[in-house]
Amino acid sequence: MITYHTYLPGDEVEIVKLWNNCLPKDPITSSRFRHLILLDANFDPEGLSLAFHGEELIGCMYGVRRLLPMVGTELEEENGWITFFCVDPAFQQQGVGTELLNQLVSFFKKYNRKHIFFSSYAPNYILPGIDEETYAGGFQFLAKHGFQKLYSPVAMDRNLVHFCIPSEIEELKKVRLTEGYSINQAKDRDLYEVIQFTNQNINSDWGRAIREGILQGLPLERILIARQYNQLVGFCLYGCYEGVPERFGPFGVTPEQQGKGIGKLLLHECLVHMKAEGLHHAWFLWTGEKSAAGHLYVKSGFQITRRFHVMKKDLE
Repeated sequence: MITYHTYLPGDEVEIVKLWNNCLPKDPITSSRFRHLILLDANFDPEGLSLAFHGEELIGCMYGVRRLLPMVGTELEEENGWITFFCVDPAFQQQGVGTELLNQLVSFFKKYNRKHIFFSSYAPNYILPGIDEETYAGGFQFLAKHGFQKLYSPVAMDRNLVHFCIPSEIEELKKVRLTEGYSINQAKDRDLYEVIQFTNQNINSDWGRAIREGILQGLPLERILIARQYNQLVGFCLYGCYEGVPERFGPFGVTPEQQGKGIGKLLLHECLVHMKAEGLHHAWFLWTGEKSAAGHLYVKSGFQITRRFHVMKKDLE
């Protein structure tokens, strides 16, 4: 007999086991589950639906709504997110996933949500969307239940073993130096400005990520600040997310300064610092393949490693 209930203290042990059994290409540790799920300020046990066959956990699906604003007072009160789901292979195609989804739809409707996304949730998304190649069944499940593709970000990776700054980048740097541009490692005096700059000009989630990364031990030497004279025009860092040194980003240049190669300079300078630390790779999870940033990464030696689909379901 299959029964369902929402998360109870102690269930996390079996959830991690089930996760690693069902999603072996994206395994998780107990500590990472704790940090990304249980300690998320938006975590609500009511949104973590579980399916049991007797005493055995066979399925889970996690839905989250914003309880704490990302910035200001914005709670995105029409939106909810599903960040992961899995069903034991022995119990797939038996309606378990459908029932878990139905329970989450009821959860979201209870709190007047009108849209469900998989899985563009910030701050603690697991993957930016569904990887159709790796999880074809999961993609088909979402599509079957009314989720539609919004856009398809890509993950990229660059080997640093043979990396060195190209001569054209060195020449560009010399030109920009004569125009008052500089790139330096961050100091305490830069922190407020770069966080506000990011919130106002680039992405409010990145400002939060920088602040929390530093609080969790991110060395300031891993943050690069670009200025023209005293005006902050861009930033670049690594090791910000979950303390993983090889994870590159966030990275941004103010729109008014784009087209001058400042992003190229920041990116290459950052890769030099990463290699100097002994890192062999730089990688990140999310950019637009056809975006200006996506083209820059490809020209700088990054290769696409995964594709995801951000998906959305509208609730009647």
